[in-house]
Amino acid sequence: MKAMIFAAGRGERMRPLTDTCPKPLLKVRGRPLIVWHVLNLVRAGITDIVVNHAHLGHMIEEALGDGARFGAHIRYSPEATALETAGAVAQARHLLGEEPFVAISGDIYIPYFDFAQVCDALPDCDVLGNVYTAEQRDIAWLYLVENPPYHPQGDFGLDFYSIRNEGQPQWTFANIGVYRPEMFDGIVPGSHAKLGPLLREHAARGRVGGEVYGGDWANVGTAEQLAALNGGVRA
Repeated sequence: MKAMIFAAGRGERMRPLTDTCPKPLLKVRGRPLIVWHVLNLVRAGITDIVVNHAHLGHMIEEALGDGARFGAHIRYSPEATALETAGAVAQARHLLGEEPFVAISGDIYIPYFDFAQVCDALPDCDVLGNVYTAEQRDIAWLYLVENPPYHPQGDFGLDFYSIRNEGQPQWTFANIGVYRPEMFDGIVPGSHAKLGPLLREHAARGRVGGEVYGGDWANVGTAEQLAALNGGVRA
């Protein structure tokens, strides 16, 4: 399985820190956010990684290189301006191949997530070995977390392992998902496209699965959250 790390965001709410440093290179507990992801992916045996970038992207390439020192093979998908999440995948399709891949935002802190679990998230057959039809199999698998204080309304409901647009309780998308590449076929490479509407479209068709992750997780969106994490306080 391949992985994609989204690292193109400008990080407006983190300014002035992100005026001179791309957000994924900001350090939490002595290590850049994006390096936490690379190391955890490699630990799970996922070594073929694609990183998109835009704002100060050259700094990300300089920091990670080809990935060899981490035990990874890293390739880059540069964007003149950030294309949003779904647009970034469409732009990088030629690097991701035709098998399901895991994608993670470069600005979340999730130090203990075991990426080995994502390899079986989108099976092609049921437990009896019966092959799913194209319409039966999930096209995406999302990891959800409890709603943080700044996002109390959540994003999705969860009915057993099926993601729902409605229903209670609502959970927050952790910005980690496994996707079949064909989910992005309708997006022209180089165009701007958000992931949320695409997920909701397929969830309405019953083709998005998911589960709740209960470990440490933080969306590092502000300088205050970053400081709290580095001070040993969970943000």
